[in-house]
Amino acid sequence: MNRILLIATLFLLCPVLPPAASAQTSPAQIRRMLQDRDAEIKRIIGDRDDFSREQKENLKNVINGIIDFKTMGRNALGPHWEPLSEAQRSHFIEVFSDIVRSQSLSNLDVYRSSVAYEDITVDSEQARVVTSTIYKDIPARVEYDMVYDGSAWHISDIILDDVSTTQGYARSFQSVVRKRGFDALMSSLEKRRARENRS
Repeated sequence: MNRILLIATLFLLCPVLPPAASAQTSPAQIRRMLQDRDAEIKRIIGDRDDFSREQKENLKNVINGIIDFKTMGRNALGPHWEPLSEAQRSHFIEVFSDIVRSQSLSNLDVYRSSVAYEDITVDSEQARVVTSTIYKDIPARVEYDMVYDGSAWHISDIILDDVSTTQGYARSFQSVVRKRGFDALMSSLEKRRARENRS
């Protein structure tokens, strides 16, 4: 579980990019924007441990604005996404994103880690960002899959030590749906969201 939380929080260090036509074609510009945003996150967190409710909500928004929850959720459900109604899909993404948003504040020290952007490749509306980071003296190689929606870049997956976050969710979510159905998955996620909100 601690490894899952580390994966979930490490990829949040990579920010959403503002609209820019050249952002699609310039790895150098993407790297510069990523570095600037990482610095902003570190500035907001600072060396504080206590945050007001308003500050926490603001921090959640800053950290999680980079995530394409719909794409990640759709890929996590795989073949079980298509049969769902629009209402079911919207509810699933809402609950799923709420859980991730809450977990993003579970360990703020992760965001204080040093990050080196080693390689960025762009292919049309997709990009792969390769970084290295050191967390509590433990080095890690973190790769981000990103998609461009016409106005901004968003993260659709993270790979830590060759382990895909989305595939991890897929194994868990799809197993529950196959064995017990989509409603059982939602019941489990709702309970988890409630626990996260109480913590």
